[in-house]
Amino acid sequence: MVKLSNEMVEDFAKMRIFPFATASKNGEPNVIPIGFCKLQEDRETIWIADNYFYKTRHNLEENPRGAIYVWGPEIKGCYQIKGDFVIKTDGEDYENMYKTVKKMGDRFPAKALAVMKITEVYECKSGDAAGKQLL
Repeated sequence: MVKLSNEMVEDFAKMRIFPFATASKNGEPNVIPIGFCKLQEDRETIWIADNYFYKTRHNLEENPRGAIYVWGPEIKGCYQIKGDFVIKTDGEDYENMYKTVKKMGDRFPAKALAVMKITEVYECKSGDAAGKQLL
């Protein structure tokens, strides 16, 4: 798996809403905003809470790949992070996510935990390096 660099970790921490893209097994794309997207200490795993997934959950079950986008006014870099997913609805990781999400408010159902193992990171800034694989 791929570990994010120190600068990428700093930029990730500044994000509030992450665009999250998935695709069905037939390639139909879907992108949604995600509020609970947490980089884990190993720097190669990201937790995403399934609060209101519909097409996204279906896509991940059919095609367990996805991408998030890291960019904003306070962020130095611009990255597309791709990875492989496993959905968890029980167990220690799920319970930890559930408790954290519920502290944010009862309106969030925390139905499942989407665990992303980072496989690739790409440059998203314009210029000659646009689209270049960074990690």
